[in-house]
Amino acid sequence: MEVPSEIVAADLLRAYGDVAELAARAGGDVLRDWRGRFAVSKKGPKDLVTEADVASQKTIREILLSRFPDHGFIGEEDDPDPSTASLRWMVDPLDGTSNYVHGYPAYCVSVALAYRDEVLAGAIYDPVADECFTATRGGGARLENRVLCTTNPLQLSDALVAVSFPPHVDRESLAVTDFLSIIPHVHSVRRTGSTAINLAYLAAGRLDGFWVRRIACWDVAAGLLIAAEAGAAIVPCRHLSDPGDAPLPRHVSLDRPAFVAAANKKIANGLHDLLAG
Repeated sequence: MEVPSEIVAADLLRAYGDVAELAARAGGDVLRDWRGRFAVSKKGPKDLVTEADVASQKTIREILLSRFPDHGFIGEEDDPDPSTASLRWMVDPLDGTSNYVHGYPAYCVSVALAYRDEVLAGAIYDPVADECFTATRGGGARLENRVLCTTNPLQLSDALVAVSFPPHVDRESLAVTDFLSIIPHVHSVRRTGSTAINLAYLAAGRLDGFWVRRIACWDVAAGLLIAAEAGAAIVPCRHLSDPGDAPLPRHVSLDRPAFVAAANKKIANGLHDLLAG
């Protein structure tokens, strides 16, 4: 996809990246402040929302839109964004809410700016480990001041991979079929409960692969850029709701993300070929 040159000027990309990191860290500060003193409500079965989510998103939104008031904003705790802005911030103020509620240390804040399906800048902040993963388009990926690079496993059987399941899974689900198809062929499979952390860990070489067939843009926008800028191969796949004979997509759509991301092309293609349909 061609991005207008005036949107991706080097100084603008730096500004986008700086404010994404600032907002992600500020959201993480809110989450730390709310630990142990929040109330929990349910968005749906097995799907939780806390006062901390809402407070974190409010802080992030204020930072982003005070700096870029003409940009759109899509946040997990919002109604769908009616904006027609071509530049949109995609924000998950707390990715891994169930982990946060239970005190399990695998949750984060994800902030990204996208032009249509092209992510320009992103930041993922883990407030427990105090780690901030960042990237700008064409500028590489970093963990704090360290340049990130994916691993290079030689074969699928060496790969430690992760998966994200939808909130509601039964034994007949295609997500379960995918899991059973892949697990015999890899070293091991992890489910952290945070898609953004999975992608950040892929970029940092802590994971070798990851797949997901149904997820929201705010969960993956920052992570897709960070992983790609660290050298990951990203292969689009069919969405969980697509029929098995649906044509394979040519790129990852942020409107309905479904993809395999891996440390190199061989592992990405190997995982993709094992998916059930």
